Amino acid sequence: MKHWMLLGLTLAACSPEPPQIQPRLITGPTKCGAENYQDLVGQDATALEKVLILGPIRIIRPDTVVTTDFREDRINFRLSAGNLVTQVACG
Repeated sequence: MKHWMLLGLTLAACSPEPPQIQPRLITGPTKCGAENYQDLVGQDATALEKVLILGPIRIIRPDTVVTTDFREDRINFRLSAGNLVTQVACG
């Protein structure tokens, strides 16, 4: 029995890491208005404090657990480990 548990733990440790989301720019119109904030990509997250955003937003930091629901009216701001905005998209 101990051998099977050890095998299970060993296999779990070898599982691949989840894929990293690559930054992408939105160029067309969206329902959430993400195209209006593409100039924030590459800037420090403190730049978000200077922008008035009316409507739902979500700030997603590395290793943050988020729901998988898609809301076309919500703007998601993804941040890097270095606290830079890497993506602005609806969701």
